[in-house]
Amino acid sequence: MNQKAARSSRRETFREETISFDKIPNQSKLFKDFQIDSKNLRGFYPAKEIPSDSFAEQVLSKYTIDRAALSDILAETNESFGAGAKTFENIELLREKDCTTIVTGQQAGLFSGALYTIYKALSAVKLAEEFRAKNLKTVPVFWIAEEDHDFDEVKKTFNLNKEGKLIESINTPANRQANRPVGLIEFDETIHETIKDLFANLPHTEFTEETKKLIVESYQPGETFSKAFATFIAQLFADYGLIILAPLNVKLKNLCAPIFEEAVEKSDIIVSALLERNRELEKESYQPQVMVMDNSFPFFYQNETGERQSLRKNARNSKFAIQNSKNEYEKSELREIALNSPQNLSPNALLRPVVQDYLLPTLVYFGGAAEIAYFAQNSAIYEVLNRPVTPIRLRASLTIVERKHDRTLDRYQLEFANLFDGKEKLSMRVVEKFLNQSAARTFAEVEEIVNAELDRLERELQSVEPTLAANLSNRRRKILWHLGALRKKYHRSEMLKNETVQRRIENLFAAILPHNALQERTLNVTSFLNRFGENFINWIYETIETDERNHQILYL
Repeated sequence: MNQKAARSSRRETFREETISFDKIPNQSKLFKDFQIDSKNLRGFYPAKEIPSDSFAEQVLSKYTIDRAALSDILAETNESFGAGAKTFENIELLREKDCTTIVTGQQAGLFSGALYTIYKALSAVKLAEEFRAKNLKTVPVFWIAEEDHDFDEVKKTFNLNKEGKLIESINTPANRQANRPVGLIEFDETIHETIKDLFANLPHTEFTEETKKLIVESYQPGETFSKAFATFIAQLFADYGLIILAPLNVKLKNLCAPIFEEAVEKSDIIVSALLERNRELEKESYQPQVMVMDNSFPFFYQNETGERQSLRKNARNSKFAIQNSKNEYEKSELREIALNSPQNLSPNALLRPVVQDYLLPTLVYFGGAAEIAYFAQNSAIYEVLNRPVTPIRLRASLTIVERKHDRTLDRYQLEFANLFDGKEKLSMRVVEKFLNQSAARTFAEVEEIVNAELDRLERELQSVEPTLAANLSNRRRKILWHLGALRKKYHRSEMLKNETVQRRIENLFAAILPHNALQERTLNVTSFLNRFGENFINWIYETIETDERNHQILYL
């Protein structure tokens, strides 16, 4: 764990630490190698380094979108989201031919989804400002992944209630259609009840009413998941100049028609390049993030009702069939759709970044570990379509530790990394070190004596009956297992007797490692807005270091 100097905020002083991702469980080999800039990955990330002036020139030289048309659309949509004045200043800046973008994006999760959505947006804002300080004209853009149809991903979010326990907020509109992009799904009257339940469970603070107002004004019956999300984010980042882009906009789709048409035309080459790239990744012992098959196609078809349907190539006739349908298209017909009705096509996860960087003059994309894995694959698509390969960087990755949980860590002589051992092992440590050292010593002594006596018995049996010695080895495991099980029951019993300690440990995990994963992947920003107000956003902005390769821990 690396210590950092304490920072001073407008409210208080807080300290920071960092921890390497290779010390955090369940990180993929590819992601860990990406973070240490492994030579094994150089061929998969040809533009991994920080963009130079020459890269900006390359991006601008390839950029053909009508800036006036793009900026007009962005101004119109961001006005409907209630964006702040600085956002419109940035949109005006984007009209200028030498302006570039720093881009990030995420699905339109309920109440903004998990915390990493906020960290993504702030990463883009901060890097854009750093580039502007170096006289590189750059603005931050947040791309709402509203075309995705994984509703289970966006319908719920988690916060901490008055007792410090994890609570789930979930909203499923009654009239929701399956496979419909989340950007088209509308909230119904049940959203009122979802919000009411959330705030009934949150602790009441000086910031509760303004936080509730922010959510209520954004999440209304009749609004789509995407529009409500955009309105919430626009209000939260009103002072940061973040431009929000909603790609289901038909006018934006029309601007994308040329790249759609080219991707349809070269779809066979794209699939072949991806299959080869996956083989290359597997050869280096990396697991491709997205499965690609011989019959894959880089677009979904979006029908007149908004349903997003897979397209697959029919090996018999080389036509492209809509999944679970008799409808088939010649490639020439799909090219025609791409040019004249692009709203009927939706890029898949690997093509979407390329389309995004066709629409925007992108210098850097901020993503999470999964998106970093996507880019190892889709750099092959950039090359097929003769586009500059966009560098991807890890968005800010943080865990927030509030004072009460910091005190718990300190009280039981724990570090952040100790939580990865799991609740049971950590509880055992607390029981044996702080609740009943005598019993802990007795268990350890008994285990040592049992092992010593079993060793003595094994030596004796080896000399008189070797087969029984082998049998003893199996029984030893059972004996020690039962002794270990008794020890675990004792730990649980001690924790149950000490409700205060048990509550502290439970709350510690709920707040810092919910669902046994990093906090940023589960907790929603509402808990922190309710606790600290919009100052929380400012503190995170101050904390973010855009070139940080480790996970940051912020002790408030």
